[in-house]
Amino acid sequence: MDLSTITLYFTKYGAIAIFVIVLLEYMNLPGFPAGIIMPLSGIMAAKGNIHFFWVMVITVAAGLLGSLLLYGLGRKGGEVFLRAYINRFPKQKEALEKNMEWIRKKGSLGVFLGKLLPMVRTLVSIPAGVVKMDMTQYIISSVCGIFIWNFIFVGAGYLLGDKIFTMLGVM
Repeated sequence: MDLSTITLYFTKYGAIAIFVIVLLEYMNLPGFPAGIIMPLSGIMAAKGNIHFFWVMVITVAAGLLGSLLLYGLGRKGGEVFLRAYINRFPKQKEALEKNMEWIRKKGSLGVFLGKLLPMVRTLVSIPAGVVKMDMTQYIISSVCGIFIWNFIFVGAGYLLGDKIFTMLGVM
């Protein structure tokens, strides 16, 4: 999905598009880069299309739902799901194995920190489910990490994004 398509969806469908695209991005589906989605949401807020507060609520809710879906798949499907996921996305095997070890050692701190790291932040949910991390701890640590990550990127879009995209000739 390219920037013009994402911009079209955001402009046409507003908050619903933000929610759906962020949800898909947090589910680690290819083609939904946070580095574009989050700042673009911030630009929408800066232009007055939606209030910044609501962008944050929507993106955190979508991020948590996407993370919980992966957590649930890891928890219910466990090793079977993990093998199928690795077969589908073999390049992510090493990252998932590292995340499993990280979660076993660090627990909720590992999830929180994982949500702040590119590539790890969407993958950390599956191992957390596989190791059957406590759901309450998972949700709290995920929400904290998701909020910080989203605030940085949505805030960057809100404060700087329009200027950056204009300089690049994108908007």
